[in-house]
Amino acid sequence: MLVFIDESGCPGFKFKRGSEPVFGIGMVVFNSGADARSTERAMHLAREKLKHKTEFKFSRSRDELRDAFFHAVARCPFKVRALVLRKDQLYSQHLRADSEGFYSYFAKMLLKHDNGVLNAARVRIDGSGSQEFQRTLGSYLRRELGCRIKDIKMSDSARDPLMQLADMCIGAITRAERRDRDNPDRWRSILAPRIADIWRFH
Repeated sequence: MLVFIDESGCPGFKFKRGSEPVFGIGMVVFNSGADARSTERAMHLAREKLKHKTEFKFSRSRDELRDAFFHAVARCPFKVRALVLRKDQLYSQHLRADSEGFYSYFAKMLLKHDNGVLNAARVRIDGSGSQEFQRTLGSYLRRELGCRIKDIKMSDSARDPLMQLADMCIGAITRAERRDRDNPDRWRSILAPRIADIWRFH
């Protein structure tokens, strides 16, 4: 089992200074390497058709590219599980003040809230943050989740198409929670066949 994790939004709470009101973190789950390779091939074909030479990244993509991308992967063999948080509903002062602790906590909650899916999973997480934070995060998740996880590694999304898939998926799901955007559900609705669960944390 292969799992790719990425987030959308920031851990900040200074809403008047640009902090985003919604945070989302999601995992794309493949039951086998063959399923992962099949999905990667579909993404490669979409990239060639679109003549898209850079990484797929939801926040930097125009609407037409998002449409084409999600139509290309909507029938691929993976599932998405996500956790979304409206940050004004989080009252923990510790998590509000500690951005690394915030990320680690919600990564743990996402993986724990798996409905029994994870089994000795190989987990890949978008490799942002310092090396020390990455080591601490990996140790924390292994300690908290035990045998559900076989190994955890950080991955550079610029070089990893399946991490780009995770970015696009959680971007679409988080966008759908934004009440301040026009037609926010546009891409989540295309992705719907691949969505196994969305947990609205409160």
